[in-house]
Amino acid sequence: MSVRSLGAAASGIDTMQTDLDTIGNDIANSETDGFKSGTAEFEDLLTEQLQPAGAASGTSLASTNPSAVGAGAEVSAIATDFSEGPVTQTGVSSDVAIEGNGFLVVSQNGQTSYTRDGDLQIDANGNLATQGGGLVLGWAAGQPTTSPPGPLSIIVGSAEPPAETQNVDLGGNLPAGSTTPVNVTTTMYDALGNAVPVDLTFTPTGAANTWSMQGTVPGAATTLWTAPQTVVFGSNGQLSTINGAAVGTGTTPLAVDNPPSNYTWTGAAPQIDFPAAGSENAVTQFAADQTIAVTSQDGYAAGTLDSYSIGADGAITGTYSNGESQTLGTIALAQFANPQGLDDIGDGEYTPTAASGSAQLGEPGTNGLGGLQGGAVEGSNVDLATELTDLIEAQTAYQANTKVVDSTSTALQSLVEMS
Repeated sequence: MSVRSLGAAASGIDTMQTDLDTIGNDIANSETDGFKSGTAEFEDLLTEQLQPAGAASGTSLASTNPSAVGAGAEVSAIATDFSEGPVTQTGVSSDVAIEGNGFLVVSQNGQTSYTRDGDLQIDANGNLATQGGGLVLGWAAGQPTTSPPGPLSIIVGSAEPPAETQNVDLGGNLPAGSTTPVNVTTTMYDALGNAVPVDLTFTPTGAANTWSMQGTVPGAATTLWTAPQTVVFGSNGQLSTINGAAVGTGTTPLAVDNPPSNYTWTGAAPQIDFPAAGSENAVTQFAADQTIAVTSQDGYAAGTLDSYSIGADGAITGTYSNGESQTLGTIALAQFANPQGLDDIGDGEYTPTAASGSAQLGEPGTNGLGGLQGGAVEGSNVDLATELTDLIEAQTAYQANTKVVDSTSTALQSLVEMS
């Protein structure tokens, strides 16, 4: 009597045990951030042929089909479902969820791995890191994304040096026909970040559509220009000439002759910029209210990093106590030709293999990579309803295979009793 059924049932028990192990692991990680569920896949074992196929012979004998008995089943693969899990807002600035394709790039103890778990932290050295201590990689501000990524530093409380004012932009209207001076005040910053109060005065000269401009700073020995600057408007109210030179289509700068002597200036002297005539922010002379003002200036005082946020493009933007914002770096993402070929090393991390192909790095939102959502994490994609259904099916199949073993044992026992 053949005991082929015992071997088949034993293989079925083994495969169902693996299935139960896989389902149990999924259920255990149903609340694990970034976890990806697995599915045990099976295939039948090599069969034993009892009868080969027979060809038809003449008109009286039909062809015959082959007959074979299977030897059981085996696990062919544990397939990982890399579909997105639900995204939950956490409000934690260091957290990040990947929306779409891609993995965070992590370095720890000289090994590079990849993860979807965006439950991140800032470590003692100010580096963006996983909860397990792996450093999240990306590119520092100004670093080309074609270069190798490195650790990203976010040090809240770190100092930002001041920036000396180089450009002051004007915009708005000088009232046509005015006979009284118009004052425009602003604040510039010197090389040390000191605030420099500036008063620009536009004075009607009496000539048609003509104003003189001069600037003063309290405590300075001289005015900003040795001689007042002459600003002339055309009959259409648009800026025409400055100091006799025709205004073109671009911004017209007036460099300061005498930077305030009671402040520190190390770079080029600041300049006052008039936008192109006819542009949205141009300086005009219409019969309307006075609106001329400084629209922007590019200097600022020293500050410290107060907070930061992570954008959809992976850019980490720091906000400083002086009101300035600066890009601190960009988080890198990786993708693979065959994610199913990645090796799961635990802690929600994967390493590439010959089957997965090498990592292709890029900025979020480019070349098929997904975007990021800051202050959020991606949860487990385990569907408990599906897992519990699969659990019942696997348990039933396991029990059925044990019944085959029991029935075969009974048949063998009967055969022994006959002998």
